Amino acid sequence: MNARIVSVAEGPRLSRSISVGPHRLTADEPQPISTDMGPTPGELLLAALGACTSMTVRAFADRHGWPLDQVDVSVRFDEQGQIVKDLRLTGELEAAHFKQLFTIAGHCPVHRLLAREASIITVPTVVAKQAARDPMPQR
Repeated sequence: MNARIVSVAEGPRLSRSISVGPHRLTADEPQPISTDMGPTPGELLLAALGACTSMTVRAFADRHGWPLDQVDVSVRFDEQGQIVKDLRLTGELEAAHFKQLFTIAGHCPVHRLLAREASIITVPTVVAKQAARDPMPQR
């Protein structure tokens, strides 16, 4: 997986500014909870899964020289909170190639991470506010 650090800073209301190397994104919640300045964190998770799936399928087809014209991925949460990933492949491929590409779609790094329930380690840090200093020290 990527070694770049993802940083998140507070913005107005619930919006968050996300930095990944030179890239900037915004996450938020829809109105009336917040201001809908960007996708929700859950939508960003789905976007990561969809992008990773598409990239994995494309790279595999290209590496094998297969005539894959288009990879389209739609990802959503169903009513039970499960992730549903719809994958549409277009191209003049043999049935065995389509089958292999649908299989490889489940091997993208984000899919594998989500499917195995990754462990998360939280490193707690408390920053105490310093008391305001007297600009005129007593002598």
